[in-house]
Amino acid sequence: MDILSLIGLVLAACAILIGAVLKGAGIHSLLSGAAFMIVVVGTIAAICIQTPLHVMKRALSILPWVFNPPTTERDTMIKKMVEWSNTARKQGLLGLESLIERERDEFVRKGLQLVVDGSEPEIIRSVMEVDLHTREQADTRAAKVFEGMGIYAPTLGIIGAVLGLMAVMQNLADPAKLGHGIAAAFVATIYGIGFANLFFLPVASKLKVSIQGLSQTREMVIEGMISIAQGENPRSIEAKLQGYLH
Repeated sequence: MDILSLIGLVLAACAILIGAVLKGAGIHSLLSGAAFMIVVVGTIAAICIQTPLHVMKRALSILPWVFNPPTTERDTMIKKMVEWSNTARKQGLLGLESLIERERDEFVRKGLQLVVDGSEPEIIRSVMEVDLHTREQADTRAAKVFEGMGIYAPTLGIIGAVLGLMAVMQNLADPAKLGHGIAAAFVATIYGIGFANLFFLPVASKLKVSIQGLSQTREMVIEGMISIAQGENPRSIEAKLQGYLH
């Protein structure tokens, strides 16, 4: 688990709640069903209109990456590819065939299959780079779903504030209701700006970092597979791939 994300989420909640208490507003002042409907439900509605269903499904599936990023154990992967290189030099490329089904990563299995099939290095690079870019683009579009929510939420917060002030204007004849009404009007603004800057936008950025890390690992796998197909020395392969650990 990414403990830093958990700490950040807790600190974000504490910043708003404790800040409200220190400012004298109180936690109860942040509770508003109307603001929740306008900002949160409205933001979800806007992003549903913007986003295709398959992208939304992917966005929800990668959301846990914020707290449990996909493992990119590059050092372990390097050791595997060096072992595969040794096996290929001793037994030939067909000696790797039994290893294909043992790999859980679909991208790695695809690369091994191309190597076992005796594909030319240019073909291996071409096929795997298309796969890499397609996966990266799909995941990036999914991360932008949360980025979009971070853009819509503040605007909807302003809409909520304006609607609240409209309600206040209708009660100008009753001064006792003005203070409470104005305070309630600005809760929507707090919801919009708070959710955008303390959740939606940070989540989008964190997901993009994870996606970038996955892409770099897959680039390393491509280089390793091509090196194995070309019959390079295992030590040379290891030295080359070590550069991806920095």
